[in-house]
Amino acid sequence: MPDELPILQFVDRPGITDLGWGHPRPELLPVRQWHEATRAALDTYDWRAMTYGHSAGPGPLVEWLATRMGEVDGAPGDPAEFFVTAGASHALELIAKVLAEPGDVVLVDAPTYHFALQIFRDHGMELVSAPQDAIGIDVEALDELVRVLRGRGKRVAFLYLVPTFGNPTGQSLSASRRDGLTRFASIANVTVVEDDTYRELGYDGAPPQSLWTSAPGGPIVRVGSFSKTVAPGLRLGFVQAGPHVVAKLAGLGYVTSGGGLNHLVALTMAAFARSGAYQAHVERIRAAYRAQRDALVGALRAELPDFAVPAPPGGWFLWLRLPAGMTAKTLLAAAEPLGVSFAEGTDFHIDPNTGDDHIRLSYSLLPPAELADAAALLARAVRSLA
Repeated sequence: MPDELPILQFVDRPGITDLGWGHPRPELLPVRQWHEATRAALDTYDWRAMTYGHSAGPGPLVEWLATRMGEVDGAPGDPAEFFVTAGASHALELIAKVLAEPGDVVLVDAPTYHFALQIFRDHGMELVSAPQDAIGIDVEALDELVRVLRGRGKRVAFLYLVPTFGNPTGQSLSASRRDGLTRFASIANVTVVEDDTYRELGYDGAPPQSLWTSAPGGPIVRVGSFSKTVAPGLRLGFVQAGPHVVAKLAGLGYVTSGGGLNHLVALTMAAFARSGAYQAHVERIRAAYRAQRDALVGALRAELPDFAVPAPPGGWFLWLRLPAGMTAKTLLAAAEPLGVSFAEGTDFHIDPNTGDDHIRLSYSLLPPAELADAAALLARAVRSLA
């Protein structure tokens, strides 16, 4: 029997610098500040922090969320719109449960967050890629697709996308497409699930306006998370939606049975945020991730001058197009013996035969010097295939 069972999801591969992991840099996790917030929460709420919590989430966190998202969005938030979850992935799991049935169609952006695809498949949903053009979702073609699907007797449950600093591209949907998408959602009566996990991780100015804010009262459900802005081990996130959706979530059997989700951590987050630690921490990690992005982008541009290397304006990822004739699979086979790895573009599409002309590089986990070294190794692999 091993001396120690695993603690972490991360799997270390000796000799491999792995740019495939979308994880935070350990040095950036606010361990000391969280210690202090935990003590403050227990001192403040005493036994109330240790018992069953309010189904939609404890008042102190919900009130702070409404204020914070109001500041971020430039529009007032309403506490009645929030439901606290055990992370963004859990939010998607719950949304799939209350907004869809097995066999329903879920429309997805392409490329998109690969584990969201797995969550929806776990619920027996039929995944269909939303039509794309050079700048993102083609709204007119999407409207026609919905008409065709409904004409075949299909029920379209919702559209899922990560429109701001998205995974895997790091890019954002344009303002004109956002406007078109919110109009489409209202006219076609299609719910849009906006995964807004990376909103506070912008490095080159303010993020675009959220779909949620663009369509007050419209059929938009927003998902947020503290995994990227504070720490993934907290397993804390939220849904922002109309009160009828919040009521459905709060009425789920296991919520009714167990009370508020991750109650103690939610109250600790309220203490962490109200102390000013959240704002200070977000400012710190923005600066760090900006430096990490710049290190990777700069090294790739220097090492691979013939590549078009984008500088993602936010998030954790860089989406790199490969030259004609080179595939992600062949490049990975050449790169790993040299000591560097990455995520293949096919992971982020419904069709496993789509996306082999791209790779996703994560710059969240490693410091700038190691990212520059990884870029040099990747360039060696590229040159070995030339």
